[in-house]
Amino acid sequence: MSKRDYYEVLGVAKQASEAELKAAFRKLAMQHHPDRNPGDAAAEQKFKELNEAYQTLSDPQKRAAYDRFGHAAFENGGGPGGPGFGNDFASSMADIFEDLFGDVSGRGRRGRPDGRERGSDLRYDLEITLEDAHQGKTATVTVPIAVACEACDGSGAKAGTKAKTCSTCGGYGRVRAQQGFFAIERTCPSCQGRGEMIDDPCRSCGGQGRVTKDRTLSVNIPKGVEDGTRIRLSGEGESGRKGGPSGDLYIFLSVKAHRFFQRDGADLYCRVPISMVTAALGGEIEIPTLESEQKIVAIPEGTQSGKQFRLRGKGMPVLRSRDMGDLYVQVSVETPQKLTPRQKELLREFEAASSRETQPESASFFAKVKDFFSGSPD
Repeated sequence: MSKRDYYEVLGVAKQASEAELKAAFRKLAMQHHPDRNPGDAAAEQKFKELNEAYQTLSDPQKRAAYDRFGHAAFENGGGPGGPGFGNDFASSMADIFEDLFGDVSGRGRRGRPDGRERGSDLRYDLEITLEDAHQGKTATVTVPIAVACEACDGSGAKAGTKAKTCSTCGGYGRVRAQQGFFAIERTCPSCQGRGEMIDDPCRSCGGQGRVTKDRTLSVNIPKGVEDGTRIRLSGEGESGRKGGPSGDLYIFLSVKAHRFFQRDGADLYCRVPISMVTAALGGEIEIPTLESEQKIVAIPEGTQSGKQFRLRGKGMPVLRSRDMGDLYVQVSVETPQKLTPRQKELLREFEAASSRETQPESASFFAKVKDFFSGSPD
């Protein structure tokens, strides 16, 4: 089987620069790397083909020979797969490995030579009422936060002493291990990325440079927040190490279930029971709102159970907007229970005096049932 042109394999022109060759190789190698395509024989073969093409074209002498003679330049033992891959190839493969898997420690690819670390972000769950979400409020929260130790000024070393440079990483905080043409960079296991070792740790913080204290903060909760809304307080998370920046504090809001209202976005829903008499004869009902006022809703004669009434602008505020949702009131006609003999008698008299006009829906339904059993067409 004849080999494909190396430039075609990498998807570049013959005039491509070294930087273009490297970029094309990295992109395709990441795409077809066996670790990203487990069990895919085609991807593995493609990866080998890419390696061979890049190994040849990244070497100026091999590239010149290939440009002149093509694949014939490497026949009879002169193939590009000979001993060694070259520094540029090894560097590219190391970069690809890091792009694929990242740093094993989860701290990113590059350490800080001065040992400074950003503090961790923190999460605080805050429960509020629907009234709070409607009106907005300023809440006070107390959060346990790691802050710089005052006894050692955050250094972690006992007062009067100093930390020494880590001998394993030379103060860089990271170590690099070469495995074939892969170079893997990890957080230093001796100093945990700090770049320093402490022989005499501070007793107040145990050498950590930070202690946990309760911090009281004010949180501004705007109108219209919903369940799951996240509020970010910049710089209010854990203090950084060795003067590093503090992390952030994230307040996650949860809204309590309300005894009257259900919420859907900016709209509120309320189910209200009404008597059979009010539904039949009409009347008025009072509805509570989140604005601490009562609204009168007129019930027309003959209102059926499930009828919905809309109160415009009486719902929830829309976050960061002047718009307001609506309040929907759904009535439910309540069937009388535990009737007295006299009440039952009156209802029977009413039933006897009823006609198709007084109960058109049920009359229509049972007429259809009768037609169904009699075999009459629709």
